[in-house]
Amino acid sequence: MAATTTGDNLRSLIFKVSNGKASFSVLDQLLLPHETKYVPVNNVEDAWDAIRSMRIRGAPLIAIVAVLGLSVDLTSNEKTIQELGATDDVKGYIYGKMAYLKTSRPTAVNLFNAMEELKDIVQKAPSSREQIIDVIITHAQFMLERDVSDNKAIGTHGADDLLSRHNTHPDGVRLVTICNTGSLATAGWGTALGVARELQLRGKLRSIAALETRPYNQGSRLTAYEIKTEGMNGTLVCDSMAASYIKSKGADACVVGADRVCANGDTANKIGTFTLAIIAKEMGVEFFVASPFTTLDVKLESGDQIEIEERPAGEMIESSGAPKDMPCWNPAFDVTPAEYITGIITEKGVLKKSADGSFDVKGFVKKHSS
Repeated sequence: MAATTTGDNLRSLIFKVSNGKASFSVLDQLLLPHETKYVPVNNVEDAWDAIRSMRIRGAPLIAIVAVLGLSVDLTSNEKTIQELGATDDVKGYIYGKMAYLKTSRPTAVNLFNAMEELKDIVQKAPSSREQIIDVIITHAQFMLERDVSDNKAIGTHGADDLLSRHNTHPDGVRLVTICNTGSLATAGWGTALGVARELQLRGKLRSIAALETRPYNQGSRLTAYEIKTEGMNGTLVCDSMAASYIKSKGADACVVGADRVCANGDTANKIGTFTLAIIAKEMGVEFFVASPFTTLDVKLESGDQIEIEERPAGEMIESSGAPKDMPCWNPAFDVTPAEYITGIITEKGVLKKSADGSFDVKGFVKKHSS
């Protein structure tokens, strides 16, 4: 089985299983948009490196790559196969690899949720090595299908909600987004960009502006690439141009992704999101977070408890042309307080604020948890 997206140009990964052995490769997003290259993932170390180096990124995709990498490691890596055959504690051995994968990037909760979900499945599995590996492979394939399905539901809920208010112009809704939240950040379709994609299908995407998203330029390299590929009416702007763009061109809503949403609605997302939210509130533009239900982390009461990953200074220096010895502060994410957020779009529906102006994320999770 191979992952499916809206088109081969936007396929973030390729995963196949043949005769009980998995093969897996990821699109090296560091090379986009100028080169399309798939890099093989042969073991958990390769998966960890793909995540950490940001060859792949996006909270949903990080979780998927970790599980698929484990599947390949267990079925196709001869070293692992030999070690599995020599141990009496197969499940414990696998848990060790899962713990290692969790160290790749700390902020996105999807990775941790995916590992906990898989651990629960493995715990309930029969004790034989073959049966344990079978359930892991089956779950990996299920994750791919579920992600695309969930993303399309996010797009539908988001489009329905936006059009319920912004339906006076015949061409539809004007959006602003940051970072990359499309097919390249997921198994297919996308979250925030999935909302734009759904509006486009309905003929109701009037325009979309993508912030370049310094310093790693996910907006200019990846979102702009997806916008062009999908034929959307899109514009690329520098992060510092957001306020001027909205004032000059207009916008109905900002729709962004999320790496973690706390119990009070505080949201961690790519650095620069908080700035965009402040601008949106000041200018009377709605601000929506679009993310899978698994991104809702009710264990953390507020954004103050989120661990924010800091990236190497070299990443900022290389992309900015700064002096090589210039000190840098390079957090990968910031936290947008709930007060700046209009609603949270998930595959379960759109969470809006209560009468007192707060988000009841815990109630939403309890209502929709199976």
